Amino acid sequence: MPRPPQSSKQVRPGAVASRGEQTDGGDDGGAQVRLQRLLAMAGVGSRRHCEEFILAGRVTVDRQTVSELGVRVDPARQVVRLDGERIATERQVYYILNKPIGFLCTNADPAGRSRVIDLFPKMRERLFTVGRLDEHSQGLLLVTNDGALAHQLAHPRFRVPKVYRVQVVGVPNRELLDKLRSGMYFAEGKFQVEGVKLVRVKAGNAQLELVLTEGQNREIRRLLARLGHKVLRLERIALGPLKLGPLVVGEYRALTPAELQELRRFAAGERGAARRGKPPRRKGAARARPARGSGSAAGKGPSGPGAAGGRGRGR
Repeated sequence: MPRPPQSSKQVRPGAVASRGEQTDGGDDGGAQVRLQRLLAMAGVGSRRHCEEFILAGRVTVDRQTVSELGVRVDPARQVVRLDGERIATERQVYYILNKPIGFLCTNADPAGRSRVIDLFPKMRERLFTVGRLDEHSQGLLLVTNDGALAHQLAHPRFRVPKVYRVQVVGVPNRELLDKLRSGMYFAEGKFQVEGVKLVRVKAGNAQLELVLTEGQNREIRRLLARLGHKVLRLERIALGPLKLGPLVVGEYRALTPAELQELRRFAAGERGAARRGKPPRRKGAARARPARGSGSAAGKGPSGPGAAGGRGRGR
């Protein structure tokens, strides 16, 4: 029989529980994550099962019972318990990966196809990708177990720039490039890029550099297809202040402390104005120097085997 919750005091949906009890972890800058997601990341169960635990009144935050969905918590400052047992948060890990073509950005594929997380050795931490690249695309992916940071980097409203190198059939003229900037309408709404430039032309094909700050399913491919230019190769080369650099396809490395600090500052809104795209700073964010790239690629991990294709969101 599960033990009863510690207190009958309720935490309102959408409210942030009090910070009266400190955790043992470091300060992550006050980033908040949905309670059911935190429970799932700690290995308690699936997201749906964790929602059921909350609705049953089995979860407390700082000794206040949470019995409705919608509560966000700060895992660095608040204590979460299930049936009176404190939930141990995982140590947070951060990797930059050069994703190969043919791997899926999903943690569960019923068909058993190769996933990005299969490129990593078995770990205690539950890893997932920040954002997606479809199975036909390659390049930079951030792989972590930090749900709060992942949310800040991946959610469209934070407008984190992502830079892509794209090889297309034919050479788009200036008018077509302007259409990419002004945007076009699809079933999901308006698709547009923040920045685009022609990098080079070779053998009748063109290489473009595109910047997105939001992102829809296969957005770049669909935009260019509508303009009559088939995508031959699509590679992400930057995510916020992180750059892919010389990392070999299929290999990964841990972020350096300096990279992680810069990435957290960037996600919190402390962005330089000189970077491409120049999306607006969020209200209240401090000004900072322009974000820089990652630098050297030390500590590479093993590459994974080839894989069959599959579904996936991405560019």
